[in-house]
Amino acid sequence: MIDDNWAPYYGKFDFRRDRFPDPRSMINELHQLGFKVMIWVCPFVSPDGEVFRKLAEKKYLLPDGKPVHNAHGTITTEPAIIKWWNGYSAVMDFSNPEAVSWYHGQLAAMTDSFGLDGFKFDAGDPEFYPPTSTPFKKVTANEQSELWGSFGLLYPLNEYRAMWKRGGQPIAERLRDKANTWEDLQKLIPHITSSGLLGYAFACPDMIGGGEFGSFIGKDKLDQDLIVRSAQCSALMPMMQFSVAPWRVLDDPHLKAVHEAVALREIFVPYILKLARSSAVSGMPIVRKMEFVFPHQGLEDCKDQFMLGDSILVAPMLTTGTKRLVVFPKGKWIDDKGTVFVGPSKKEVTVALERLIWFRQEKK
Repeated sequence: MIDDNWAPYYGKFDFRRDRFPDPRSMINELHQLGFKVMIWVCPFVSPDGEVFRKLAEKKYLLPDGKPVHNAHGTITTEPAIIKWWNGYSAVMDFSNPEAVSWYHGQLAAMTDSFGLDGFKFDAGDPEFYPPTSTPFKKVTANEQSELWGSFGLLYPLNEYRAMWKRGGQPIAERLRDKANTWEDLQKLIPHITSSGLLGYAFACPDMIGGGEFGSFIGKDKLDQDLIVRSAQCSALMPMMQFSVAPWRVLDDPHLKAVHEAVALREIFVPYILKLARSSAVSGMPIVRKMEFVFPHQGLEDCKDQFMLGDSILVAPMLTTGTKRLVVFPKGKWIDDKGTVFVGPSKKEVTVALERLIWFRQEKK
């Protein structure tokens, strides 16, 4: 996934040659290594330059709704300029079918020119569509977010972070950015299980270690235990996503622990894909709340463990230290070492740095 800052400016769909001198060869090489390649895109357009002028003239940009008397004596509306995390930009009006067609054409040209496999559709949050604006069609800010989400259905590989009423669709929905803190790591399980209940089964936790870049500013060094535990928490979720390469920031013991988490995921990949195929038909979550699978057993407040499907209980370490409490529903539960636990019960377990705790329910 090639993230932001690959293009000269927002709305200009081409690679910066100072950073990517030969993008087609780079992507071909990545394909030969077995990777699919996606690039980051957003609905924003930098508010100066040729692209902005053309799109404003065609009325493909969201108007701000304020009447302006121009030099020709006519009343017009100017594009809204909104503030987002990278400054100020105009925003595409996806209620205009011609604007959608133009944007699709840009992505199609990128795909044809460079052999891309899909796109990460960032932003699209309702707060980026001012209530005073006057879109092409009378739609709300939430509906603009839904239109941006629906657009991704044109592409076999997509990823979103903002969505509205698109549950049950073939959309990869990433949880919103989390900070590089233990507190935010503890939000992953309740957030991803809630997403599943809303119909977003193909959910992706935020990037390992936290995707909120501002939380890294001013830190002299990373908490390597936090990176490891974050990787382990993601390992048995539908997707796991690294930002910085772990071998660049971790010492040997911590890097080994991350390797162990990825190796465990590889073992579970067939099961995760089986659940994904089933979910595409049924709409059932892949990652499930404990209470969802085992109702009326007092598990409604259990926020630090989850079910992968109906038979795998996952209890990652989400705090500093090496001990945690695991809550077992009724039945027999077998860990990766063959130890049997009988529920309903609670058991304190030791969790070494390189270990992700999981249990398989013994079927009758």
